[in-house]
Amino acid sequence: MLRIVVRLTSPAEWIKVFDPRDGTVFVVSDEPPPVGTEVRVDLYCGDEGPRVILRGEVIGHRSGGGGGLIAALGASEREKVNYLNGFVRGGLLNLREHRRLPVRLPVTYGGIKGPCETHTRDINELGVFVLSDEPLPEDAEVHLLITVPNRAQPLSVVGVVSHTVVPEDEDVPGMGIVFRLSDSERAEVSEAVDTLEKAFLSGDLPEDTLA
Repeated sequence: MLRIVVRLTSPAEWIKVFDPRDGTVFVVSDEPPPVGTEVRVDLYCGDEGPRVILRGEVIGHRSGGGGGLIAALGASEREKVNYLNGFVRGGLLNLREHRRLPVRLPVTYGGIKGPCETHTRDINELGVFVLSDEPLPEDAEVHLLITVPNRAQPLSVVGVVSHTVVPEDEDVPGMGIVFRLSDSERAEVSEAVDTLEKAFLSGDLPEDTLA
């Protein structure tokens, strides 16, 4: 996989490089790789914006001045794109019910066959999406231990499966889980997500958390 670093001068430039009609990203390049090349785009959104890793495949080129490559992003990048769209349009970060932070955190949960170890795709104060090829059935109650960087103990939370995605759905398989929390637990989760987001925006999260 070819790694490409893209530094936008401001978050607003994201609107210029991303095409929502077909989910593609344009990257300026003097020598774009051939069509079919898998790429990893390390995107920096200005000095105060997030760093996001986007994975895709080169599907075309643009020639002439300001030419480069066009990369189609996979389904796994959807929440990262949603977060970026909200960030550059402003205001979304203050609406927690809409905020879904696209971070990869280790998770252990109680599966049908015993404890399962996996990762999150995204998280907010209300819930989390957990990657799984064998998601639990909808409405199932589940206990999760979510490891958060720079936190001494994992977050211990209980939730209910709100929806599932299986490989046949042509999306990232897993399950959305809505937390069932007491007031004190919700405050703890909220604080953890706030801290995560600040580290995400400042570029201080570990590399594997952005995968």
